[in-house]
Amino acid sequence: MDIQNTQSQMRKGVLEFCILSVIRKGEVYPSDIVDTMKAARLQIFEGTLYPLLTRLKNAGLLTYRWVESNSGPPRKYFVMTEKGLEFYAELERTWKELADAVHTITNETVEHPTTETNNYNQ
Repeated sequence: MDIQNTQSQMRKGVLEFCILSVIRKGEVYPSDIVDTMKAARLQIFEGTLYPLLTRLKNAGLLTYRWVESNSGPPRKYFVMTEKGLEFYAELERTWKELADAVHTITNETVEHPTTETNNYNQ
């Protein structure tokens, strides 16, 4: 089994939530999202980010505005819509439930139901 593939799948599972978390804090330029993610040691590439931002915008969760730049072409700044904020709140509830469950399973002693017919291949 390839550990890097499993790690990649785990990261992909939380990527959208993390990106929305960054945008929820205020209007943001895509390279700022990349920098924030890198600072948190969660790598994302622009080739992954831009299609995701487009999908979130098309779903009505984000909107953007163009801002003129002194050093090049205009920049697109993203912000969450009301629908996006509602979606984020639901994701946050789901994340907390999932994180609590994973924490319980991986860090605490959980009593397992045992039965006489519970045979494992040994």
